[in-house]
Amino acid sequence: MKALIVDDNDIARTTLAHLAKQIPNLTIVNEYSNAIEAYNHLQNNHVDLIFLDIEMPEMTGIELTKNLSGKDIIIIFTSSNKEYALEAFELNIADYILKPVMPARFLQAVSKAQSILESKKENVEMTNDEFLFVRDSNITRRLKLDDIFYAEAMGDYVKFYTREKMFAIHGKMKTAEERLPKDNFIRVHRSYIVSVSKIDTLQDGGIMINGKFIPVADAYRKALNTRMNVF
Repeated sequence: MKALIVDDNDIARTTLAHLAKQIPNLTIVNEYSNAIEAYNHLQNNHVDLIFLDIEMPEMTGIELTKNLSGKDIIIIFTSSNKEYALEAFELNIADYILKPVMPARFLQAVSKAQSILESKKENVEMTNDEFLFVRDSNITRRLKLDDIFYAEAMGDYVKFYTREKMFAIHGKMKTAEERLPKDNFIRVHRSYIVSVSKIDTLQDGGIMINGKFIPVADAYRKALNTRMNVF
């Protein structure tokens, strides 16, 4: 997995590079202290992953991510400020690590990125209201819709989460929304569709499914409350 480090802080770049060296199959191909330089690099070079700071001069990490929309790149934000987290996750990033970056937390984020990268190689085809057929190399296996906890948009991909695994398919969230049966699934955010039966709790700003907090946008809140018979 090829990666860039983009951070205007020298110590932060050194820390990330050191942590990356401890992980097999992760290669840092370049480091940049300026997001514009990173953007220029990416016009002619592909990487799988970017470790990206947010607060940088000239161009912020969020602005760079928006400018890379459409490119097949996994983003992990590294920031000392948690106030950008909601906006960041709306950009369908893979993870958001608060500085100082701890080794265990770094490994967790990289593992998540690796899972996303591997699942992109799989092709998922929807066939009816009960199953998905998942093609992995020359093997096709059946996935019950009832096993899906939620779907998440990430750029040009839609990720389907089950209890055991995540599958990423090339496609748009609108297509997933049209094909997933409305009796079982509901859109709660521009980036999330959830299985109604898998919702554990409703709380301010979102819901919990299998230990995962999923934001609920205001535009979808009334429909969700009606669906869940919330008084």
